[in-house]
Amino acid sequence: MFGVVTRNERELDWPEFDRAFFEVKSVSGRTNEPVEDAVSMISCHADNAIADANPDVVPVNEAGERATRERRYFDWAYVCPTHPGYREGLLETIADAAAVSGDIRLDDVGFPRPEYCFCERCMSQFAESDFDDRFAWRRHVITEFVADAAERVPGRLYLTVHPDPYPGHLVERSGIAFDDLAEHVDEFVVPLYDMAYSTTYWIEIIANGFLDALSTPFSIELYAPDIDIDDLIHAAEVADAYAKDVLFGYDASTACGAIRRMNAERNEGQSYG
Repeated sequence: MFGVVTRNERELDWPEFDRAFFEVKSVSGRTNEPVEDAVSMISCHADNAIADANPDVVPVNEAGERATRERRYFDWAYVCPTHPGYREGLLETIADAAAVSGDIRLDDVGFPRPEYCFCERCMSQFAESDFDDRFAWRRHVITEFVADAAERVPGRLYLTVHPDPYPGHLVERSGIAFDDLAEHVDEFVVPLYDMAYSTTYWIEIIANGFLDALSTPFSIELYAPDIDIDDLIHAAEVADAYAKDVLFGYDASTACGAIRRMNAERNEGQSYG
């Protein structure tokens, strides 16, 4: 199956796509109204607008450096997963979208990196918890959030994860633990973005790693804008060999062209007698 990830409502019902994901809340903080029959995508712990307006919600490391776009490695600003007001509002957003679309995809879930967060609230909650290990406590925080979100989703719950299947890496990086989350998540989504896809061996390596790491189904999302269609098709064919579904992000026209070409080639290869 092939799906699209888009910000444009008019693209949701294009017949080439078996499934459509609609960006309801982005990392910029921009929001759209959820749409029936499309999976609502919600950026959770990344929100530039909220971080700019409310510096107290931003995670900090031990040196007091905030997890914003000014820091190395960060393309957007983060929100601390333990902030109670933001957490409550985020769960309300998820519930409101789920009431319309039924299915929800949670994006940007977790702590920013291993060195976050050392805000007073996180330090206090960790000290008062039953955990001796900070990474185990962070893992509990994220699992509890996803579990609470799942209770508000009547349909299918998707969770986007960083493309790193190596055992323990996502626990250390974000607090994402596949074994803990499998009880609450119906499908993981792994974005494997490139600006060219001129080589694809790395897609096979990462996809095979997730195949070994997960007992839950996963899809692979590819980046479609300004990609040569032959290269995109090659990447999709590699991803399709491992993932449940292949999704195309943010260029529905190129995605349609690739899907039509792949379907035509498959039909040409069939014989009936």
